[in-house]
Amino acid sequence: MNKAKSVILGVTGSIAAYRACDIISILKKDAFDVTVLLTKEAKEFITPLTLETLSDNKVIMDMFELPDEWNPIHTSLAEKADLVLIAPATANIIGKLAAGICDDIITCVVFATKAPVLIAPAMNEKMYRHRIVQANIAKLKETGYRFIGPIKGRLACGHIDLGHIADPLDIVKEAKRLVK
Repeated sequence: MNKAKSVILGVTGSIAAYRACDIISILKKDAFDVTVLLTKEAKEFITPLTLETLSDNKVIMDMFELPDEWNPIHTSLAEKADLVLIAPATANIIGKLAAGICDDIITCVVFATKAPVLIAPAMNEKMYRHRIVQANIAKLKETGYRFIGPIKGRLACGHIDLGHIADPLDIVKEAKRLVK
């Protein structure tokens, strides 16, 4: 029997956090094991209970939470991962990754893993087009990180512009391609 492929899903503080529910549901339907990492900002948009219910796994929010058995959580998750997916990815998480800052569970797992990393940005169009954000994305791409989206769509501010998270079906399609 084949072991289910493991996707570590990082959810950051964007209104698009609700799309993580669709991503988890699609991955679970395709027999992926999904573990969700949630930033404190993301908890303002979506609850851990919702994500735990959909993923059938405990949501990890704190790198320093005591585990049920001794095992450094960020390295054990990094080793378990067949893919690390950050969806939605804010300008903040993209900037921290580009600068090498490891101050939360998501950044620590990303820097400890050998698995592919797929990033699905979601933010206001002005933020997305900002020179520093674009330089950070370019730097991460040069390092081998993969990106999907954003796409043009309705943003939280009401604008229809580039910055909307990619469609969950497209995100999952790219995730599957990367874990083969």
